[in-house]
Amino acid sequence: MSASLQPVAGDPREVLALLEPWLRDGGDPIVIRTSGSTGEPKDVILSHTAVTASATAALDRLGGPGQWLLALPATAVGGLQVLVRSVLSGTDPVLLAEHADLATAIAAMTDERRYASLVPTQLFRLAEEGRLADLAALDAVLLGGAAMPSDLLDQARVAGVRVVRTYGMSETCGGCVYDGLPLDGVRIRIDDDGQVLLGGPVLFDGYADLDATAVVLRDGWFSTSDLGELDADGRLRVLGRRDDVVISGGINISLPAVTEALRRHEGVRDVAAVGVPDDEWGTRVVAYLVPDDAVCLDGLRLDEVRDTVEAAGLPRTWAPREIVLLDTLPLLAGGKVDRQALSRR
Repeated sequence: MSASLQPVAGDPREVLALLEPWLRDGGDPIVIRTSGSTGEPKDVILSHTAVTASATAALDRLGGPGQWLLALPATAVGGLQVLVRSVLSGTDPVLLAEHADLATAIAAMTDERRYASLVPTQLFRLAEEGRLADLAALDAVLLGGAAMPSDLLDQARVAGVRVVRTYGMSETCGGCVYDGLPLDGVRIRIDDDGQVLLGGPVLFDGYADLDATAVVLRDGWFSTSDLGELDADGRLRVLGRRDDVVISGGINISLPAVTEALRRHEGVRDVAAVGVPDDEWGTRVVAYLVPDDAVCLDGLRLDEVRDTVEAAGLPRTWAPREIVLLDTLPLLAGGKVDRQALSRR
């Protein structure tokens, strides 16, 4: 497919070349195709006003314009916004793919202020390689796209990395809530069912499939797929996706909470808890485990895994009823775990 902004396609330099006149002069909306990590991909329509409002608010929150490291696909909203912020900052982005490694790419950045945007999987792999400190030279590292394990966040901060946790999606032009607080102009509301609703100038214009748009856009609010709560200071805490809460044997189970608990099991390098259909339980929780290279978990007993969940303070009824060992978790292009692929297993 040739380079395009409807939908966004092409290598990063090609996309950047198309973005520069579009940001300067305006034009037809950009179309971003979502990853489809939990369902069918959608074509999200993003106006010039929404894209620039998002990028400008992000730069303002971070402390001003700067140079960006592109370590995400330019065809996904996270990578696209790295290029947009670069253009608005008047800086040339450094592409990780054009350098031997992360440290070399960061060394090639010359601006006074320097930023990067990553997903937790990338941070996790840097931690495994003992290279988190490479990121300490950056003024901020935006981290979004998936849940962030608390121990990984602690490791990054000990290494001197300024991590800014972001929350958002393609429909909000990327991250629109930084460390729980909305960017300027962004509004957050929690409905009676605990669902997170977002509003403001960063919202998309709709999907190419107009029928799907009607389901999620209500009176100027975008109905996300997430559950959350606001504290007394208006800071958002995301509790998980609505479809991350499964019902097994009549019990509501939070899959992110189970995943976080299983990360504490000795010898587990990566893990994902997934709900799969089951004749007896309605939904059965399965734990997909990736063992440490130096540790073999072939003899791991299911009871041990269930004990780990209970030891983390969760009900034993939440514990997985099956474990599957993998060499690695399947990932989508943007670095998110491909939960659909796991469910199909």
